[in-house]
Amino acid sequence: MSTPAPGPDDPEFRTRAIELVRTRGLPRAQVARALGINVDTWRLWVKQAEIDAGRREGLTSADRAELTRLRRENAVLKEERAILKKAARCVAIESATR
Repeated sequence: MSTPAPGPDDPEFRTRAIELVRTRGLPRAQVARALGINVDTWRLWVKQAEIDAGRREGLTSADRAELTRLRRENAVLKEERAILKKAARCVAIESATR
């Protein structure tokens, strides 16, 4: 079985696509079309690469990943807290009826 060709979800693919424009000076739209990438998607990749390299303001990929992780963790904690509140109410009602 052969390995599938790298696609847009592959970070290495993104890096190479960005470097094609930077090193060879090819037009961005031409590179995007040749690689089968939407031009606007490609612009977002370049913008994020510039942020990650410190050449532009914004959230780095690492910061964005951590923020996503923390938001998920916060949602789990809120759900657990809501469950504990309901359980505490049930225990309080049960003990009051005894």
